[in-house]
Amino acid sequence: MDNWVPRKGLIDTTELKRLSRRSDAKGFAQLLGHFGALGVTGWALWTWWGSWWGVSVFVVHGYLINCLFAAQHECNHHTAFKSNWINDAVRRFTGVTQLYPAWWEGWFHFAHHRHTGDWSKDAELVFRPKYTLGNYIYFLSGVGYWALRVRGLCRIAVGLVPSSAYWLSEPQRRYVIWEARGHLGIYAALAAISIALHSWLAITLWLAPMLATKSLHQLQNMGEHLGLEDGGLDTTKNTRTLRVPAIVRWALWQMPYHTAHHTFPGVPFHNLPTLHGALEERLGRPLPAAGYFEVVLGAIRAARKGPEDTWPLPFAAGTSRSGDDGNFAAAE
Repeated sequence: MDNWVPRKGLIDTTELKRLSRRSDAKGFAQLLGHFGALGVTGWALWTWWGSWWGVSVFVVHGYLINCLFAAQHECNHHTAFKSNWINDAVRRFTGVTQLYPAWWEGWFHFAHHRHTGDWSKDAELVFRPKYTLGNYIYFLSGVGYWALRVRGLCRIAVGLVPSSAYWLSEPQRRYVIWEARGHLGIYAALAAISIALHSWLAITLWLAPMLATKSLHQLQNMGEHLGLEDGGLDTTKNTRTLRVPAIVRWALWQMPYHTAHHTFPGVPFHNLPTLHGALEERLGRPLPAAGYFEVVLGAIRAARKGPEDTWPLPFAAGTSRSGDDGNFAAAE
């Protein structure tokens, strides 16, 4: 992320420099562990397809596929690996798996970071409709997410880049059009190969579990800022840390430590637990934090009052506490 200026004065510069060191070894350890887990669940799903045992495996496998977006996100920041070409190769691959072109998403994400919580400039808020109870559940279910994703991909591929994407230069607009067309070409080729081979492999081990389990991933996506958008541009107030079990933090490449990530996005995923603890110690207060279901219940309660651009949630201040290892004291 070029031209990014992180928060100043919240952490010692020497400590920040240490925490910002990238590592190919740690990046590969995380990536190969993720692929290894997908290999195990994929084998189990293929073996038990059609049985009751296969249902739980289907859910876990689909969730792990969706969590590859966390790898793409980290590689967008060029922090997953020390070598930038590896970051770019990984995010290109994960972008294909997620139906989410990596360079479009990267430039979109940069605008989100630069203007977090600004309703006129934050890329996520520019595209997001006002939530009512109905459309909140629609997007939380994953159906709205995939409808928006597929429609957006197809529209960009035919040259209809959203005019509201103010952050794109003209060369970038041309690039994302060809990027989207490349994605559709890849999907068409995979479909043709599957038909020619009479194979359901892509559906069984990729598309079906990924599409069906998006709601689990949406708990993270929709919990990171919801209800805190009116906190100005202070990332220690407008971004939420999600309290989840350690295995979920691992699958999401430590992105539940989202306040720490937004405050210093140049810090690699593997150092976010330490950064989280350091920020709370320096601030002398807990960072905004809540569990997934706490966010959902708060959002439903607020949405029932009627459509709003944003709404204060009762748990916005949070009660996060860090242990010696930087993990959360409580988990959903």
